[in-house]
Amino acid sequence: MPFQQTGIPDLLIYEPKVFGDHRGYFFESYNANTFSAEGIEYKFVQDNQARSTYGVLRGLHYQLEPYAQTKLVRVLEGSIIDAVVDIRKGSPTYGKSFAIELSASNKLQLLVPKGFAHGYAVISETAEVMYKCDNFYHKGSEGGIIYNDPALGIDWGINLNDAVVSDKDLILPTLADIQHNFIFNS
Repeated sequence: MPFQQTGIPDLLIYEPKVFGDHRGYFFESYNANTFSAEGIEYKFVQDNQARSTYGVLRGLHYQLEPYAQTKLVRVLEGSIIDAVVDIRKGSPTYGKSFAIELSASNKLQLLVPKGFAHGYAVISETAEVMYKCDNFYHKGSEGGIIYNDPALGIDWGINLNDAVVSDKDLILPTLADIQHNFIFNS
């Protein structure tokens, strides 16, 4: 089975089947039929790609409904610590964080459903990250949680004193102070 549970409802790790030989490797990074066979139905409409250097920390971000986005995150080059926080009201794991190393070498992907704040830190010299989204970017719906909120306890894999963070991300509120409209649907 290509999907692994994370202990948080609907948050899944996708491990594609990789075919390697002396020439290199081949894998399908996304196949709608593979996802559909597991009851996972998303229509991805936008691909985003970012390149960053060691210590860059992006997040934790989300978009409010009706512009919320499900994301399928993977790394094309380097390594990151990818982290999410469940912010769906009524979820049994509300406020719980989850982090995983995604890298070009392990080829794991994280399926982040709507209702999660998402971010990542670069732990290699450089990293190139790509993620599919099932909704378009909408600036007016942006929200976020400060990356170093002690209530979350996220291990970003870097010294946070050396983190390279955007001015916008430095002023995000804590989990206790965010405004959002996500509801858990079991």
